[in-house]
Amino acid sequence: MTIKTSLLGSAALGVICALSMVGAADAAAKHKASGEPSLAEQVKQLQATVESLEQTVQAQAAAQQQAQATTAQQLQDAQARADAATAAAKSAQAKLDMQIQQIPGTVQSTVQSTVQASLPKPGNVKITMGGFAAAESVYRSKQNVSDIGSNFSKIPYENNPLARLDESRFTARQSRLSVLVQGDVNPTTHAAFYGEFDFLGAAQTANSNESNSYNPRIRHVYGTVDWDDIGVHLLAGQNWSLTTMNGKGITPRNEVIPATIEAQYAVGFVWQRTPQIRIVKDLMDKQLWLAASLENSQTTFGAAPTGVSATAAGVTANTSAAGIGLLANVNNFSYNQVPDAVVKAAFEPDIGGSRPLHVEAFGVFRQFYDRVTYATGNALGLPAQITNKTTEGSGFGGGLTWTVVPKILDVQASGLTGKGIGRYGSGQLPDIIPGTDGSLRPIKETMYLVGATLHATPTLDLYTYWGQEKQQATGVTQIGTTFFGYGNPNANLAACLVEGGACSPDTKQESQINFGLWDRFYQGKFGNLRIGLQYSHIELEAFSGLNGVRPKTNDDMFFTSFRYYPSF
Repeated sequence: MTIKTSLLGSAALGVICALSMVGAADAAAKHKASGEPSLAEQVKQLQATVESLEQTVQAQAAAQQQAQATTAQQLQDAQARADAATAAAKSAQAKLDMQIQQIPGTVQSTVQSTVQASLPKPGNVKITMGGFAAAESVYRSKQNVSDIGSNFSKIPYENNPLARLDESRFTARQSRLSVLVQGDVNPTTHAAFYGEFDFLGAAQTANSNESNSYNPRIRHVYGTVDWDDIGVHLLAGQNWSLTTMNGKGITPRNEVIPATIEAQYAVGFVWQRTPQIRIVKDLMDKQLWLAASLENSQTTFGAAPTGVSATAAGVTANTSAAGIGLLANVNNFSYNQVPDAVVKAAFEPDIGGSRPLHVEAFGVFRQFYDRVTYATGNALGLPAQITNKTTEGSGFGGGLTWTVVPKILDVQASGLTGKGIGRYGSGQLPDIIPGTDGSLRPIKETMYLVGATLHATPTLDLYTYWGQEKQQATGVTQIGTTFFGYGNPNANLAACLVEGGACSPDTKQESQINFGLWDRFYQGKFGNLRIGLQYSHIELEAFSGLNGVRPKTNDDMFFTSFRYYPSF
């Protein structure tokens, strides 16, 4: 570029500026004239706007800085919370680890607390009262001189005036009281006490003259312990003998007892109520039961138990003695050195989801014991001495109950056969007969009872029983012109057919049939009332003697009963 050109450009620029200034002045004048703001004012306004924008930007920047600071604080707080949560988790894990280590002890403590809570508290037992009040009567075609319980083996033969006298009695003595106390030692161990009493005791002062005062009598008094976890059951005290048929397992208070009003039940019924100790084991979900018991022993004799029974000449057997101390001195008691032993098995198979059949078998072992004196020159030619004699007896029996039609028909059968088992039958035939040498010889016997019960209506039961007890001649022998033994065919029994004749025949068999009913005609919240009727026919037959003379006798009996069973 030349200087000339620069000068020309500068001049032109100056002209332009001058013109601009003139134009601006003119414009300002025009704006002023028109009332519009001047350019300076517009510039000021623009400057104010810019300043306002700058303040807004600054405020936004400050807010952004504050938000950033808040976010940072929130991040710090979140991190602190996360750290605290991590620490809490570690602490909880540590506690959990410790609890896991303590679980065995805690479980044991919990179990112990549960067991302690399950133990019965003082007084936490169940008491059940039972029994009934009875108003009953008996009529016999031949005088038995007995109350509601007959003496089957003492029905009089024709030589006895009692055979020509009938008998009628009213009685309340079979009224009964019972109490059952039950408690749980723990969930699988149960204890119980049972007592049952009637008024068929007859002390020397008991009579029917004015105030019929008869004393209470023990029927049952025993305790039981049941261990469910091992299936073992213990009974100790006085109860039905283990020979008595059961209807459910081998458990107390489930015995199958004839439904008779007759307190001696029925001929052929196998039973006793006697002190004992019994152990029972159940198996196969209680389908199979095994049991053993030791029971109080006593012996019945084929001759009057006078204490001294003569046998062969010069030989005497001392078989019993009158009671001393707490045994009544008006009664004789046999010498028994060991208890009777009974073992039993019962089977109740599941049939169609129920157990309608109960089958059992048992064995009994007995021992008889006496003191024998051999005088000098005795008929047996034995050395003079005094010695003890021991003889064994035994028997095998069984029974069954069968629900033929549920709630309608039940049948039963039971029996026992062996030697020396007479005391186990209702007929009370003798166990033994003294032999010519003074030893006690067990008498062979077979007894049985069959029966049926028809549940005609929900309140009416009809029953029938047929039973027999039959013995064999035992120890029959002859020394010189004298005959000995039970059932001696050489006995002179002609006097048994003449009233007042001296005759004591040996009973060969007893047979009896029973028919009866029980009607529960009232059942309500106060208890129930029952009416019972029974007819019984019994026959006694002695062994034949000389000339085939065979004494026989029979008795027809009628019973009534009105019983009230209160609700306790």
